[in-house]
Amino acid sequence: MTDGNQAGASAGSAATNGGLTRRDGGSAGARLRVAIVGGGFMAEVHSRAARAARADIAGIVSSTPERSAAAAERLGIGRSYGSLDELLADDTVDVVHVTTPNALHAEQAAAVLAAGKDVVCEKPLATSVADAESLVAAAEGRTATVPFVYRFHPLVREARARFASGEAGRVLSINASYLQDWLLGSDDDNWRVDAAQGGRSRAFADIGSHLVDLVEFVSGDRVSRVSATKRTVFAERASHAAITTEDAVAVVIETRSGALGTLLVSQVAPGRKNRLWLEISGSAESVAFDQEQPETLWVGRRKGSLIIPRDADQLSEDAARLCVVPSGHPQGYQDAFNAFVADSYAAVAGENPDGLPRFTDGLRAVRITDAVIDSAESGTWIEMGTNND
Repeated sequence: MTDGNQAGASAGSAATNGGLTRRDGGSAGARLRVAIVGGGFMAEVHSRAARAARADIAGIVSSTPERSAAAAERLGIGRSYGSLDELLADDTVDVVHVTTPNALHAEQAAAVLAAGKDVVCEKPLATSVADAESLVAAAEGRTATVPFVYRFHPLVREARARFASGEAGRVLSINASYLQDWLLGSDDDNWRVDAAQGGRSRAFADIGSHLVDLVEFVSGDRVSRVSATKRTVFAERASHAAITTEDAVAVVIETRSGALGTLLVSQVAPGRKNRLWLEISGSAESVAFDQEQPETLWVGRRKGSLIIPRDADQLSEDAARLCVVPSGHPQGYQDAFNAFVADSYAAVAGENPDGLPRFTDGLRAVRITDAVIDSAESGTWIEMGTNND
């Protein structure tokens, strides 16, 4: 291992170990105690990240006491709560992770904040702009974050640094897509297809929100207006009829700086498992990142294009911080999630980690999702306005 790799791994470890002490009077060195709401796949991901950040998991609650107990057993958590109210009454809990279906996020996150606890809430933050705005107001003075975790791939931070420094030049165009195939067949089913549980938008709210967040995060530019079209491939699925949520969305965007872009989001793209791909062309160079191949970043130039590896020796300081293993030892989605949770806990401890997605970012995503669906339904351009930060 080179000295540079050692430095990068050390920096990443420091981030992972951050945020362990309680901000509000816990004993010195006391570990944060966290609890999880929801018992599905995302609860598993959050629990791994909490443990990686050396927090104590106080307990978990799901939709029923029986499901809570089953989730606790499956995830190796010592306590299951009988209800959310019981969890919120536990004064030893510092942070609550909300990992339930979309329609429950706003009410549950608001209850967590009202109980005086910090919160990590899955996206979408809410299924309406009004609810998301209320959560931002309620979160004033607390740590409240949303897992836009693709920000935490080291090479995403490197791409961002190239635009922030001016090295890539002025943003000219954006070409991005997020493709999956897990809902390809009519017999593929999930609660997300039901608007009552998942909200008005499915594909864009679920994965398009990640894509737009990454576009704005990397470019430093903001989407100013959108023109979209959407498709629902199956009006019925195994246990759902009269489906109104979309399987695919295509969007043309303009940004505040005048750049043009295209976004394609689909959950019915055969062979694509979780392919988030982003290419932003600047006036000096283009950068392209593929989430399924996160160990390299393509930098395109008129002469001498580059492939940059995830190697702390070669990266910006913020990117190197997130390199937790040496180059050539792949990092992936769970590592990015772990870094997001570690930075969230560091914020609970009073730090201010750069690039941490907070409830204001969650509100931004809800506003853009609404604009995309409004555009698709009206057939018109939708302006984002200048105050929708």
